[in-house]
Amino acid sequence: MLLASKMAFPVNCSTESRPSLSENIDRFTTRFSSSYKPLLKELQQLPAQREVFKNIKNASAKLLDAFVDSTFKFADQRVLPSQSNFLPVDELNEPSVITSIEGKIPDDFPEGVFIRNGPNPLFGGLKSTTSIFGKTGHIWIEGEGMLHALYFDKDSDGGSRTVLYKNKHVETETFKVEKRRNKPSFIPAIDGSPPAIFLASMFNMLRFGKVNKDFSNTNVFEHSGKFYSISENHLPQEIDIFSLQNLGDWDINGTWHRPFTAHPKTAPGTGELVVFGVDAIKPYLEVGVVSADGKRLVHRADLKLDRYNVIFDLPLTIDILRLIKGGPLLMYEKEKYARIGVMPRYGDAESTRWFEVEPNCTFHILNCFEEGDEVVVWGCRSLDSIISESYGMDLDKSEWISGRLRSRGPVQQYTTFSSNDELLFSRFYEWRLNMKTGEVTERNLTGTKFSLEFPMVNPSFSGFKNKFGYTQMVHKPASISSGMPKFGGLAKLYFDEKEGEQSEGHIKVEYHEFEGNTFCTGSAFVPKEGGVEEDDGWIITFVHDEDTNTSKVYIIDTKNFTSDQPVAKITLPCRVPYGFHGAFMPVPIHKIRHCVACNLLSELLAIAKGLKLVWDQGYRKLICHSDSKDTLRLLSANQVGFHKYRTLILEITELLSRDWTVRIEHTFKEANFYTDFMAKLATTCDNGLIIWDEPPQGLQQLLLADIMGISFARIV
Repeated sequence: MLLASKMAFPVNCSTESRPSLSENIDRFTTRFSSSYKPLLKELQQLPAQREVFKNIKNASAKLLDAFVDSTFKFADQRVLPSQSNFLPVDELNEPSVITSIEGKIPDDFPEGVFIRNGPNPLFGGLKSTTSIFGKTGHIWIEGEGMLHALYFDKDSDGGSRTVLYKNKHVETETFKVEKRRNKPSFIPAIDGSPPAIFLASMFNMLRFGKVNKDFSNTNVFEHSGKFYSISENHLPQEIDIFSLQNLGDWDINGTWHRPFTAHPKTAPGTGELVVFGVDAIKPYLEVGVVSADGKRLVHRADLKLDRYNVIFDLPLTIDILRLIKGGPLLMYEKEKYARIGVMPRYGDAESTRWFEVEPNCTFHILNCFEEGDEVVVWGCRSLDSIISESYGMDLDKSEWISGRLRSRGPVQQYTTFSSNDELLFSRFYEWRLNMKTGEVTERNLTGTKFSLEFPMVNPSFSGFKNKFGYTQMVHKPASISSGMPKFGGLAKLYFDEKEGEQSEGHIKVEYHEFEGNTFCTGSAFVPKEGGVEEDDGWIITFVHDEDTNTSKVYIIDTKNFTSDQPVAKITLPCRVPYGFHGAFMPVPIHKIRHCVACNLLSELLAIAKGLKLVWDQGYRKLICHSDSKDTLRLLSANQVGFHKYRTLILEITELLSRDWTVRIEHTFKEANFYTDFMAKLATTCDNGLIIWDEPPQGLQQLLLADIMGISFARIV
């Protein structure tokens, strides 16, 4: 059983919303462009006219840019000292070998990649703008996505391990636009005064063809051996899991052209991927089923379990008409309905059965499954959203969030509060939907000791009844102080065990609290190799110690969950800001080694071995090409210092000082046919140094063309 939630933030709407203004504009634009398209096409065929149209277009774009630049003034948003680890970091140019590990990575911990997504805004942080129309600003979940990846490798004999860390921005098209311009260009268009938001959306659309940026900062998922980065308001980006390069948007071979959920689910048994997309124009919600091989969309419905798709329809809305009338663009309308829909796997809107439930805000679901006549759903439920009816107005958002985390008493079972206290307190919750009688039974599964969010389950039990679940624990004092959610530990849920006689039917919960001012994000469950029981494995998570400004990765044994210390603490080479979802991706060892082959150590080893080989062969003139600028900078530096590859660098320096002529040059392998050919050939070879007595087949033709002076046009 799989579930899709319409609470996915930030750009969702109710399926019962009225058509937005943008829908009417789209229809007008379509009719207008259709009427004039033949004339425009005929005019554009004439050479002179083509140049005129191009010049007019360029001039118009420059005038529009000049108007926006003079009207909307960008500024950095205020950052409290307690919010410092929400600030962005720079990319590392090369993967870093991890050398500081406290404890021991378990021998049966699998090879693979632990990867987490999260906001890492360009140009120093989140921005605000002021203009004659009012203020606009980013909200805390915005910011360009950055992937933080930890690679676990071990020798074939199962002995020593290699652990590497790498980070990289997800380079969406809008990311590239602002990088080229080298300044903030998209006007924030979610939070602020209504006139400014409306005009920001219009100017963004006119200048860039999009209302807002593609942040791609929420989650990472795998399907059919490929890996994707995703946010709720656009298509996923396929990612090379080893280099973290963006390989382009994934539109399922041209069949999906709308927003895409950040939490797609794999169907038990078939391996199909259940997705959905929510938009502000009709159709408001579409559900899709992607084939197991990821090549085609096998089902689409306007609007997962073993048999059903489960859809949450909760009133977090986006309404342009409300914005025009002076209200917020985004709003959680808590006085309206809340319902859960159950749709057959290949069903449609007509076959969906809706169950009315108590008003709530649920962002994340742990699992759902069938039990007798009932569909059972478990998730993290609160009574309000992080967005309220006043969120889009001019107020201190940190203070607004802090106020809803404070407590004056126990959280009640179902009712809404007369005050704002604890409205954002999230408890584990159960909905039971009876498919025969239509009845709904719902209850809290956990008490009020800790607010719980970002749930996890052993992925082998997704869609089936599970005994255990895991979540991050909100650290209330730190969250209130910063006005931002911080997670000070982890919780293990025992669904088949009760907390105690006086627990009001609550389930047993164990806690693993971190020491001091240490907080986590991106936690994931890692199944043990050869594990038999559901909780055979570990929780792995990125943590940050705010006292020492040090980031680490913790590995916690789920069988010994309440232990004071993780089994391993891995110190990272740089700060890792707080983020969102993480995942552990099991990857074969030889592919991990391809990741290692792209780092600085690999470049230095290749140069050292190559220089020695050529010298021993008697050659005294040599040109060496490297596609690593960092390698060239390192070799050209006058002092090595205490670099971790000092011995290797000194060996290369000694070889270069001999009586011969050597020139080491930088080249992008994509721009050099010979380098590109050899790099691709290397991926098919065994590890180690390989020597050819004569040029490999294929390279001979390229060398012959070079001798004859034949050149090739190459677009990079």
